[in-house]
Amino acid sequence: MSTFWILLTAILVSSACALLGTFLVLRKMAMVGDAISHAVLPGIAIAFLISGRESLWILVGATAVGLLAVFLIQHLESSGLQSDASIGIVFTALFALGVILISLNAQNVDLDLDHVLYGEITYVQWDRLIIGEVDLGPRAVWMLGITLAIILTLLILFYKQFKLVSFDPALAAATGIPVMLFHYLLMGMVSMTSVASFDSVGAILVVGMLIVPAATAYLLTDRLSHMLVISVIIGVISSFGGYYSALIMDSSIAGCMVASAGILFVLAFLFSPLHGVVVRKWKQKRGNMSEDPLEV
Repeated sequence: MSTFWILLTAILVSSACALLGTFLVLRKMAMVGDAISHAVLPGIAIAFLISGRESLWILVGATAVGLLAVFLIQHLESSGLQSDASIGIVFTALFALGVILISLNAQNVDLDLDHVLYGEITYVQWDRLIIGEVDLGPRAVWMLGITLAIILTLLILFYKQFKLVSFDPALAAATGIPVMLFHYLLMGMVSMTSVASFDSVGAILVVGMLIVPAATAYLLTDRLSHMLVISVIIGVISSFGGYYSALIMDSSIAGCMVASAGILFVLAFLFSPLHGVVVRKWKQKRGNMSEDPLEV
């Protein structure tokens, strides 16, 4: 049963991250996802200190700080600071604040920096959601399941809007779509997913699950609908590959999950029919050979 809960948690994490990561990659905002996953730490720490392990308050606190991070990044950019500098300043400052809060209070709560940075998906089965006398299963599974359901609902309802905002924000604004509303809605979902994945893969490795499957799918297709499906499939394959490779090597499951996704990315980078380096070189060589004049 422990294997089932671990794999289910990993699949929920990778699926939620892959869906949102697709839009981050298309909008060239991969580093914003990195910033949010680090910046939510103060919200997690403060909510944890106030409410203990009450998941709802942790989710609210982290999502609020994630949106604050996005607002600060936007404000700094509009003030003339370069995008990469804005992201670096905001996420390092907020992440450092979270580290300080945890370091000062680690002796009083069940939260430490190793948990923050790396997570431990093995332990999710022991943190149960119990209502009355009914054991409903691991708390992380419910939290991630609800998060994934919210993401799917919003993407299905507003698929055309998210698509247009991602590919042509100017046209979206011209057609009356509130671009900034959907921008903050996407960033809010990223914040929510980051904290929902917190117990499973930690603040650092969630970045890999947000970006690597989506970047791999980007190399394999030019259609958004296909990219969403492929990124989820890659995330699921990475979950299984990471789990079983971690068992063999006796290593971190979360780390092996992202490493597995990285291996799939390298394979796509080399052999993708659309953008693969090896395939492109082979096509160029074949084209040059076909253009060579026949020797008489």
